[in-house]
Amino acid sequence: MTRNLLWAVGGVVLAAVVAVGCTGHKVERIGTDVERDLSGEWNDQDSRMVAEEMVADALARPWLRNFRREHGERPTVIVGSVRNLSHEHINTRTFVNDIQRELINSGEVDFVAGADQRELIREERREQDLHASEETRKAMGREVGADFMLLGSVNSIIDQHDREQIRYYQVDLELISLADNRKVWIGNKEIRKYVRAAAARQ
Repeated sequence: MTRNLLWAVGGVVLAAVVAVGCTGHKVERIGTDVERDLSGEWNDQDSRMVAEEMVADALARPWLRNFRREHGERPTVIVGSVRNLSHEHINTRTFVNDIQRELINSGEVDFVAGADQRELIREERREQDLHASEETRKAMGREVGADFMLLGSVNSIIDQHDREQIRYYQVDLELISLADNRKVWIGNKEIRKYVRAAAARQ
């Protein structure tokens, strides 16, 4: 068998393998509001739902009314860390972003940038001090200080027997006054999911 013939046969075999491997593979675009929980693990729907419900609860509590009555303005809030203490990998950055979006869009509080973002902004101000015109440069020392910081954690418990499983998630958030370390709001949200694994093929 010649070398060219070998190459041709090899190409046909490779194409057949690829075709077989791709059989049954299907991609379908779905809306971001469509709920499809494939694994039972924490997902984007859980993140959005928990953020919406917990922020709504926080903004309905007395701390907000008390602050506005005492100071005559909206409080300024910053989101600190949300720790993942669960058994699985959870992208807490996405969850924090969901919380920030709900807080900002509520119009009930003002919001300031987190620690990482503040460093970038401060570096830009230092650059402006050197390179921007006096009319357009933004001066240092004029940042708005936050009145409250939101901190939290995500925990989980797995209860499993044979092919059945209960996944329990608990999200705890606390809003703390930066002036005196008082906790002005504590929120809790629980999610339980029942998961039944498919029977093993014989």
